[in-house]
Amino acid sequence: MENPGAGAIASAGQASPIFDITIPKDYRDWRLISVAHETGDLNDIRAVLGNDAAIKTYREGKFSFPDGAIIARLAWKYVPADEDNKVFGREQSFVAGPQPIWYLQLMVKDSIKYAATGGWGFAQFDKNGNPSAGQAKLEACFPCHVPAKTQDYVYTHYAP
Repeated sequence: MENPGAGAIASAGQASPIFDITIPKDYRDWRLISVAHETGDLNDIRAVLGNDAAIKTYREGKFSFPDGAIIARLAWKYVPADEDNKVFGREQSFVAGPQPIWYLQLMVKDSIKYAATGGWGFAQFDKNGNPSAGQAKLEACFPCHVPAKTQDYVYTHYAP
């Protein structure tokens, strides 16, 4: 029997190193899980999306994602929304800039294939759909997620 997580990630394009993940063709049509503003060195705004399996898990309030669940994170440097700010009379509104920081980051649940990393595989792609993180950077993903072990290694909370 085919692994349920494998079919969920099949698409054209290069696979990321280590975890062998490709970009799902329909990820931009997934539902919104949450948005975030990251300060510090990243200083970005993010949209976190989930496929049907991930959204179902979030909506049920579970902290154990099934194989095949995929969480996508898009991040952009933010820029002032000049038209809005003219109306406000000051700089207070911001929007996604024209160039994404990392076009797309993915967490893919496959408890067999990614058993060594809590059942999750990690990938990062640039704005052209090419893998943009090498082996060393991807190996660093799971240790950063270990503090969220009780939430199945996922930090993002659902914002209904």
